[in-house]
Amino acid sequence: MTYDVSSISQPVEGAALKTLSLGAGIQSSTLLLMAECGAIGPKPDAAIFADTGFEPAATYAWLSQLETLTSIPVIRVATGNLKDDLLDVTDPSKPKRRFASVPVFTEGGGMARRQCTREYKIDAVTKAIRQLLGIVPKKRVPRGTTAEVWIGISTDEIVRLKDSRIAWQINRWPLIEQGMRRSDCISWLKAHGYPAPPKSSCIGCPYRSNASWRSMKTQAPEDFAQAVAIDTALRSGRGLPGLKEAAYLHSDRIPLAEVDFDKDSNQLGLLDECDGVCGT
Repeated sequence: MTYDVSSISQPVEGAALKTLSLGAGIQSSTLLLMAECGAIGPKPDAAIFADTGFEPAATYAWLSQLETLTSIPVIRVATGNLKDDLLDVTDPSKPKRRFASVPVFTEGGGMARRQCTREYKIDAVTKAIRQLLGIVPKKRVPRGTTAEVWIGISTDEIVRLKDSRIAWQINRWPLIEQGMRRSDCISWLKAHGYPAPPKSSCIGCPYRSNASWRSMKTQAPEDFAQAVAIDTALRSGRGLPGLKEAAYLHSDRIPLAEVDFDKDSNQLGLLDECDGVCGT
């Protein structure tokens, strides 16, 4: 397929700052290393990793290795710890408080609202960009100031492209500009002597296929144990705020520990609903 990149993604003229939204998955890691090698330029001023506190162990290990492979500053930021927050809000012994909703599957056949991506990922990146621009909290970004934000989405995930909701931030997708698929990213990494990064997405994300859950269960049992603990907590204590029905991480709406991941399922994948910043 041929893409008209001129209507999709272009460098931002006069941008005060260029940043890369780093999920530490295959695409964003490739984007960072391509920039490091001069294959995409000029280099971004910084790469920003928004840590939910609920990332796979392999992602944290790869991120630490990735930081040694680039001269581009990698900034780790967080607006909270999603795992701890989930455990706290379901615990009746803890004070009630507001919570960013996670898109869990409800017993009646629906799904809860998804606020976690914005509050744990997008807002964390935006806060970091403001700090890099020298904008103090509660102050407006000066008129005419723009920041270019690189996002690691490839051509086979083009449905994930979304413009920024923030007027002074302009999204750019350099892998789209290069016409690169996910498989091209893997080939580029291999050709340049880099290992293939692990697939990155939040441990407790409901937007996982059965194959993804199965891989976690067999290859990262400690991560899977954390997911099971959260899934159990969803139906323990007082449950998630605002939900009157039992909630589950899997679309079968049974405890995660009991799901048969070898069977066909209607479980959604990341491409079915994504803001373009998780798992890249």
